[in-house]
Amino acid sequence: MIELAPSILSADFARLGEQVRAVADGGGSVIHVDIMDGHFVPNLTIGPPVVKSLRKVTNLPLDCHLMIENADEFIPIFADAGVNWISVHQEACRHLDRTLHLIKSHDCMAGVVINPATPVETLSEVLDIVDYVLVMSVNPGFGAQKFIPSTLHKMRRLADIRSERRLNYRIEVDGGVALDTIADVVRAGAEILVAGNAVFGEGDPKKNAGALLRAATEATLQKV
Repeated sequence: MIELAPSILSADFARLGEQVRAVADGGGSVIHVDIMDGHFVPNLTIGPPVVKSLRKVTNLPLDCHLMIENADEFIPIFADAGVNWISVHQEACRHLDRTLHLIKSHDCMAGVVINPATPVETLSEVLDIVDYVLVMSVNPGFGAQKFIPSTLHKMRRLADIRSERRLNYRIEVDGGVALDTIADVVRAGAEILVAGNAVFGEGDPKKNAGALLRAATEATLQKV
């Protein structure tokens, strides 16, 4: 099942509730929330108070992408703020197995994220734990970056491993997902499509979300 996860990193925060409702009307089924600490990535975004407010304006799952150091300290706080999914970076977690189990202990879906330069093989020991794997198709930290085509092979590899090992994780992609790239990522195996600038950058977020979802659905019909 293909799902569109609009990323509020590119939204107008003065109209956040309105824009989240618009993308839901356009077919977005997950709201992607990027949490950056200025240490692991060179940017600062939002914290638990904004997430708590966001929880009040939507019933959709909140997909909390932690681009932070010391994730274990913040997982309980974001879970309490109302997120449903929490993903952490392989590169930032010293004890990844422990961190993923901590997420699950707070009744959240647990995901692991890899940067463009990180091999899929680094995840081999946790793929039986995670609910989803997020492949970064840009270097994390900022929105509106250009898609890195070499990340497509990771989505294919993750799909192959899932089949070989009979696992159940889903494959998510984040970075440069737009009308000109969405078919490629779907054909490579991605099922949860994070899009920020392509949804909120220009025009009507509702229409943009709908157009992306239609393009993704068409691509699934072309998969061989």
